[in-house]
Parts: sequence; C-alpha cells; structure tokens
Amino acid sequence: MSALAHVPTPSGPAAPAPPPRRGRHRLLPYLLLLPGAAWLFVFFAVPLLQLAAASLYDPSGSLSTGYALTWAFSNYPDALQAYWPQFARSFGYAGIALVLALLLGYPLAYAIAQKAGRWKNLLLVCVVAPMFTSFLVRTLAWKTILSDNGWFVGLLRDVHLLAPDGRLLATPFAVILGLTYNFLPFLVLPLYASLERLDHRLLEAAGDLYANPVQTFRRVTLPLSMPGLIAGTLLFFIPATGDYINAELLGTPNEYMIGNVIDSAFLVRLDYPQGAALSFLLMAAILAVVFGYLRRAGTEEVL
Repeated sequence: MSALAHVPTPSGPAAPAPPPRRGRHRLLPYLLLLPGAAWLFVFFAVPLLQLAAASLYDPSGSLSTGYALTWAFSNYPDALQAYWPQFARSFGYAGIALVLALLLGYPLAYAIAQKAGRWKNLLLVCVVAPMFTSFLVRTLAWKTILSDNGWFVGLLRDVHLLAPDGRLLATPFAVILGLTYNFLPFLVLPLYASLERLDHRLLEAAGDLYANPVQTFRRVTLPLSMPGLIAGTLLFFIPATGDYINAELLGTPNEYMIGNVIDSAFLVRLDYPQGAALSFLLMAAILAVVFGYLRRAGTEEVL
C-alpha cells in the first residue's frame, strides 16, 4: 500500500478556463461614445432646442418687454414670404460657385493625384495653406484685389475687358468669386482622395478597348471618383449657402444672402423669433437639397 501511494496517477486534461465576462465588453463601445454624445447633446442638441423654441416666440415681444412661447407657427410663413429673394439668391450663388469650383477643382485634383509626381505634397500644401489664414482676412484680401483702384481692375480696363467706369467689387461676380475661392479646398481634397486611389490598369484597359480620352474619363475616371465628388460638392455647397461674410464684404445689400438676414435679425434688429425661424427654414431647405442630391447620385460608398 505504501508503494502504491508513491505511484503518480495520470493526470487528465486541464479543465477549460472560465469564459471571459462579456457584459463589460458589450458596454465598452457605448462608454467610448459617451464623451462625444455628451458633447453633442450639450453644445448641439440643447442649443438647437432653444432655437426651435425661439422660433415659436410671440413676434410682438422684444428684449425689453420679454418674449413668450406662444407657439406662433406663423413666424415661418411670414419669414419666408418676407425674405424668399434672399433664399433664392443664396442657393443661386452657391450653385454657380459650385459649378466654377468643379471646373477649377476637378482638373486640379486630378493633376495632383495622377501627374504631380514628387511635387504632390507641395501642391497639396498650396491647396490647404490658405485655410491657415482667417476666413475674414482672406475675404478682405479679395476686397483689395477687386477694388476699383486695384491692379486687377486696372488690367481688365487696359485690355478692354472691362468698361472704363466698370467695376467688379460690390457685384454678384465678386460674391460668387469669394465663395468659390474660400470653399474650394473643401471640394479639392475629397476629390484628390478618390482620384489618388484610381487604378491605372483600368485606364490602360480602357485604352486597349479603343476608348478615347473623353470616353475613358466618362466611363472609368468619373464613376470611380464619384464618392469624392459627392462628398466634395456637399462640403462646398452646404457652407456656401449659409455664408454671409462674402456678401457682406464683397457685395452690397442687393447681393445679400439669407445668412446676412439672419445675422441682422439676431444682432441688429434683435428679432429673435424671425431669426430663429429663418435659421430653421434654411436648415430644412439645405437638408432637402442634400437628401435629394444623395438619392439621385447614390450613396453606397459615401455614407
């Protein structure tokens, strides 16, 4: 019995480790989202609700007598009826500026992505560098360039492209030019990101199938760059529609956009109900245009 007591018994397979606790892992993604969600709630959702309440204030009130929430939904049709020309002008100016930005930005993005070679990084810096300067300073620079006594207007007059008494400043042309310049990087960078990933073998295959350059662009290059094109046009169009700095500095009241009206309603006339109603109308109009555009263009690779 004592000898048998010292004989080691064969050990069986090790018992499996207990499974890890899953509850904490399931909560981890939500915990990581919590700071961002809290930030959005405090600095976006709450002000948006306050703005919605302000749009329903009694329009006969004022800062001295006080505003009362009377659910005055009539503020919306009244504001739209009074300022529909500024709404139309905002979307018209932004649309024209978007077309000009596409004519300038698509070739620029393609050249940087496909043809720049070792100069690619330098050209990208040149595209982004203006954004390191204040938006206001850039617009004031264009005001100097387009001034009646500036060199650019003088050059156009010398070559008879502008009448002797013609001007560029304080015209729709100046406002659209300012919008195009200030928001052009928002269009170029997404386009560059799409075109930079373009597979050259597809272009060579199109040439092997006897496609000319125009057909290659229309059937290969353009469809493959659509995600960047859609993202870039949205990043350009949305802030351009709500802009008011370019119309304020480069135009006159005849060129004012809806952003100028909203700015005046809040800071000059102190008409908070009308300013809030105009803000929500602008937001709704932009969302309608964006969703219609995305549905038309397709969003599989964008959203």
